[in-house]
Amino acid sequence: MKNIRKILRINKYILLFLSALALATSVYIKIKFDVSSFEQLLYTISNPEGTGMDSISGSVAIVILATIAVFVVLLLPILTYGLKAKLYLRITAKKHKIEFPISYVSRRLLYSIIVFLASIAFSLYLFDCYNYLVSQMQFSNIYEDYYVEPNEVSIVFPKKKQNLIYIYVESLETTAASIVNGGNEQVSYIPKLEKLALENVNFSNSDKLGGAYQAEGTGWTVAGMIAQTSGINLKVDIDGNSYSGFSSFLGGVTNLGDILKKNGYKNYILMGSEAKFGGRNELFAQHGDYEIFDLLAARKAGKIPEDYRVWWGYEDEKLFEYAKEKVLEASKSNEPFNVTLLTADTHFVDGYREKDCSKRFDSQYADVFYCSDSMIYDFVKWIKEQSFYDDTTIVIAGDHLTMQSGFYPENDYERVTYNTFINARTKPVREKNRVFTAMDMFPTTLAALGAKMDGDRLALGTNLFSDKDTLAEEMGFDAFNDELSKRSIFYNNNLLGKSYYEIRDSNEANSGE
Repeated sequence: MKNIRKILRINKYILLFLSALALATSVYIKIKFDVSSFEQLLYTISNPEGTGMDSISGSVAIVILATIAVFVVLLLPILTYGLKAKLYLRITAKKHKIEFPISYVSRRLLYSIIVFLASIAFSLYLFDCYNYLVSQMQFSNIYEDYYVEPNEVSIVFPKKKQNLIYIYVESLETTAASIVNGGNEQVSYIPKLEKLALENVNFSNSDKLGGAYQAEGTGWTVAGMIAQTSGINLKVDIDGNSYSGFSSFLGGVTNLGDILKKNGYKNYILMGSEAKFGGRNELFAQHGDYEIFDLLAARKAGKIPEDYRVWWGYEDEKLFEYAKEKVLEASKSNEPFNVTLLTADTHFVDGYREKDCSKRFDSQYADVFYCSDSMIYDFVKWIKEQSFYDDTTIVIAGDHLTMQSGFYPENDYERVTYNTFINARTKPVREKNRVFTAMDMFPTTLAALGAKMDGDRLALGTNLFSDKDTLAEEMGFDAFNDELSKRSIFYNNNLLGKSYYEIRDSNEANSGE
């Protein structure tokens, strides 16, 4: 009996410690990393390289201290008299009552078990695990019914090809704009981006400035980039930097980079973080053979010291400086170019305030958006001053909604990601009151370059410059989004690994056709 009591005493402390560890770790990951859903958590854990989950090793001390603090709090009911009151298990049968006293040791163990189960449940809830599990038990035919294979669509570029400069702005929403122009702020955090959107093409969910609704599997950076370049959402079935069982990153997908390369474009991408985080290096290297200039490349080129790192790598001020150099270099070639940028200063939590960033608002995060707004505007202004501008289209888009809880007012405002198309080679038929997602940016970007495509659809995306309804408009956004959250046999079989044509030819051979 003494040995059993010893084991029970030890086990209750182990359970409480594990509870504290689960709570501290899950909350830390939620705050520290760009994680908003269980699917994203799975993806991030499976893609640990770069500035991401691997950097948790540098924050072990924080997690340990937080775990100890939570462990002490969880111990308080045991260390005080909170659990020493008499407790009975009472069974009533007809008029007879039978009471079984629960020992002090058992009460403490019961408390530990309840706390442990509650901590695991909370951790899973934090990443929306329950909805994810429900969706994984359902199958959708949305890809079978609606996916348009880009290789089977005639895409014709103009004889004089338009250059492309595509700027992904971290966490940029039209929510940050002024109420008078369609945002949700009394004073705009992004007045210059607001001006650019008003003066150029801004596809909107309202009759004012607006943008794209965030669909399932598009709500974090690499997922948003995949949606905008490939017209699909990111469904998690992965192992390391490539999908489980496959040697390539979305090997069955033909996307924007692939199409541009096929049509003679030279592709570049610049980012201040490490490109290998989230498999972005594989995505852009394998789809369009992009020349990648990230934190590691900047160090190697001697742009920054070997040990240089601020925020996620190097700051956006340097990103735009290096981008100007790359654009000028690319413009000297006879081939058209696509220079893509990914900013980072406006990443949560609170963003990165650069040295020249003034304090204008009560919130640092708002100040960072205001500074980013000026940097992007100045970069666009510089492009407009260059001799090649007339032959260049600029696209500015938010990669996803911000994940900083409580930053924007809680009201009925529909939060959407920002977009504007500058110097597009075509005009929109319906620019306002649209229902669309990041996936529609894929064919829309090609159309902005003057490319003509049969049917105005690629993958799950619709050309917004055309008069064709998006799938979100055709099906209704909620129904469309619900289908995206479910499992897809077509997605797993046709898009994750081998190319579409390899699978089709193999199927035809097996069927004797």
